Amino acid sequence: MKLYYSPGACSLSTHIALQEAGLAFQAIPAPTKTHQLPDGTDYYTINPLGYVPLLELDDGRRLREVPAILQYIADQVPAKQLAPANGTFERYQLQEWLTFIGIELHKNFSPLFTPGMPEEAKQMSKDRLLARLKWVDGELASKPYLMGAQFSVADAYLFTVTNWPKLVGLDISNLANVAALRARVAERAAVQAAMRAEGLLK
Repeated sequence: MKLYYSPGACSLSTHIALQEAGLAFQAIPAPTKTHQLPDGTDYYTINPLGYVPLLELDDGRRLREVPAILQYIADQVPAKQLAPANGTFERYQLQEWLTFIGIELHKNFSPLFTPGMPEEAKQMSKDRLLARLKWVDGELASKPYLMGAQFSVADAYLFTVTNWPKLVGLDISNLANVAALRARVAERAAVQAAMRAEGLLK
């Protein structure tokens, strides 16, 4: 498999999941600013949408959305319990979390990274993000991970997007439960391996 990623972007969550799963893969940088691969290839020729991640299977088939890629990876190694079994209520809860993180958190960061975005629009995004993250903090009050006692691919996604507040001037230091989850996830060997591979850890 090949994972196309940009350091620190949402693709970090899929990089983490691959490390957690112990699957063999090739990580290929596809910087979001240049869209040029290390060999000079225009990334748009691989993903016309231009964004990361993109997971290319050994047979050439491709997946390009975080929630789908995370679940695909988890399902390759069910013994790792990175996602509940398909068809269970818990699997739908995982999908609920992945959808929430993607739509309510991930996409609300987009205006904050968009050059020329009016300050009023940025503040609206910050207010929305803080309200959503406060709700997540409350949900984590009685459990160590989003799904309960077990780490899942949803935690990798939440960890990734909650790396971004410091980059855009959003203060979430008072969200103790989110901070505790982030600390737990950061200690995982697979997370450190993925971050080191992306140059995010020395």
